[in-house]
Amino acid sequence: MTTTHLLYLHGFRSSPQSTKARMMAAHMASDHPDVQWWCPQLPPSPAEAAKLIQKGTENWPSERMAIVGSSLGGFYATWLAQRRLCRAVLLNPAVNPARDLTAYIGEQTAWHDPAEHFYFRPEYIAELKSLESGALAHPENFFTVIAKGDEVLDWREMTARYAGTHIKLLEGGDHALTDFDLHMGEILSFLFNLPAI
Repeated sequence: MTTTHLLYLHGFRSSPQSTKARMMAAHMASDHPDVQWWCPQLPPSPAEAAKLIQKGTENWPSERMAIVGSSLGGFYATWLAQRRLCRAVLLNPAVNPARDLTAYIGEQTAWHDPAEHFYFRPEYIAELKSLESGALAHPENFFTVIAKGDEVLDWREMTARYAGTHIKLLEGGDHALTDFDLHMGEILSFLFNLPAI
């Protein structure tokens, strides 16, 4: 079965205005207008983010839904895909955000609008820990794009966490995957059961 419902989850301090999210949205509108596309603005609280995406997709058919998650969104995507047994594309996914985001407790600015502020609260670390989903029950459901040049996350940790998934390991690249358009063909092939480009 092909994908009929697609969820995009942005990363920490990011938004639906990220380059990757907008590229995916434009492609869905032009080439897959029948697909139900949803890219919500995630709240700073991981518990609230999880509640939002779980509620928003509760009526989606698991066998025909898929998730694309970038960075912290990849952590959330893993959590949801493990629960729903659906396909997920992970873009430089956060492996241990409960550890990594302790350095960001306090006031933060939104990446795409520095005038927008939010507060990352200490209790959010425990909320992240509660969303850790353990070993992958169905690694074949995941396509993971990992850049060795990621300046934020360790590519070795990502490849270890997602061992057994279909991994595209980039020799260079960066955390934002600024060459995202070059990988779109393989991502869409995975999401829509298309012949590999």
